[in-house]
Amino acid sequence: MRLKQRSSSTDAVSVVPVSARTYWRITLAGAALLMVTMGARQSMGMFISPMNTATALGIASISLSLAIGQLVWGAVQPVAGAFADRYGHGRVLVIGAVVLALGYVITPLMTSHVGLAFSIGVLMAAGSGLGSFSVLIGATAHHLPAERRGMAAGVINAGASFGQMVFAPIVQKLITLSGWVNAMWIMALVALATLPLARILRRPVERDDAPAASGYPAVAPKIGLRAAIKQAVCNPSFLLLNLGFFTCGFHIAFLVTHLPGEIDLCGMSPSVASWSLSIIGLANILGSLAVGWGVGRFRSKTILFWMYTSRAVLIGLYLVCPKTETTFYVFALGLGATWLATVPPTAGLVGKLFGTTYLSTLFGLTLFSHQVGGFLGAWLGGIAVVELGNYQAMWYADIALAVVAALANLPIREAKMQPRIALTA
Repeated sequence: MRLKQRSSSTDAVSVVPVSARTYWRITLAGAALLMVTMGARQSMGMFISPMNTATALGIASISLSLAIGQLVWGAVQPVAGAFADRYGHGRVLVIGAVVLALGYVITPLMTSHVGLAFSIGVLMAAGSGLGSFSVLIGATAHHLPAERRGMAAGVINAGASFGQMVFAPIVQKLITLSGWVNAMWIMALVALATLPLARILRRPVERDDAPAASGYPAVAPKIGLRAAIKQAVCNPSFLLLNLGFFTCGFHIAFLVTHLPGEIDLCGMSPSVASWSLSIIGLANILGSLAVGWGVGRFRSKTILFWMYTSRAVLIGLYLVCPKTETTFYVFALGLGATWLATVPPTAGLVGKLFGTTYLSTLFGLTLFSHQVGGFLGAWLGGIAVVELGNYQAMWYADIALAVVAALANLPIREAKMQPRIALTA
């Protein structure tokens, strides 16, 4: 099987020697890596209670370490992308796995607040960040033709949601059977088990086949990293894209942090919260795959417009509906469909605007804007419930930001869809 790229009047004809087997080997390797790094990151909450019981560090200190990790994970994205673009994605992924494993190994040995902040907030967060979206999507983009990157990003993104689903119960079972210390050391071995996958995603011969029909010139391989970043931050389309992704981070962090509190305020069992979060993860697997399929057929900015619009509508409907278990489950199902499914079209737009040469770096900057929004969503949600006694103001802010994000994507200068790559025997 070979993928042949049809010619257009503006682009030279090229044949991309990527077989279907190679395509899926690369894509599934990226998905498996993200399943581990995101699954490990999302399951850290399982350790809070046993660590608090076994140590004198306290929940406040443990929670602060996790909060620091949120910012470090976001800040490391553009740095990881820059190193990957310069020195190779495989090397960065190897370093990430080793750093993540080291964080797990030394955390049980920490006896101070500073030590815990270093092991969890710096090492674990940096390790998972080095093996996260910016590096993995950038790695696959260097292997695959432009028309196949959207679906690949969708599959990789689904790996993150799958990791969120499976790692939390696995970690909980490990803690129950062997204690939290042994559970952390087992997770260190899991992180190291991803090392062979990094070899699959080593960067191939340099290429940049993204079309330059977006209205802005694609970044050529000869341009320096600093010049590429300057070109991006001066590009209105890139800034609008970051505004939308900031909103996505605000939504996700607010919900994952405060949805259990909202459900508690409505007088319902904590099991409703756990089931709602599980439904979000399951729905996002399906949503990521669907959006990944759509990226190869429709403009990414149009997909993002409808995704953010759907969030505004869903939150509005939630506010007027009676607060029952069914309402929360349907709400979780609807939001889960777009939860992190914004990643494939967002990464795709970065690639279309600037090519793949510095995709990991530039998408890493976009991910950092996502985490800044996430920090504000989690923080302001806590302030709202303390000062006002409920989350009503945050829900209205969610709606307003969703509308702004939807409209912000429309002016992005994205090229029309090119003829798709045809599969031939």
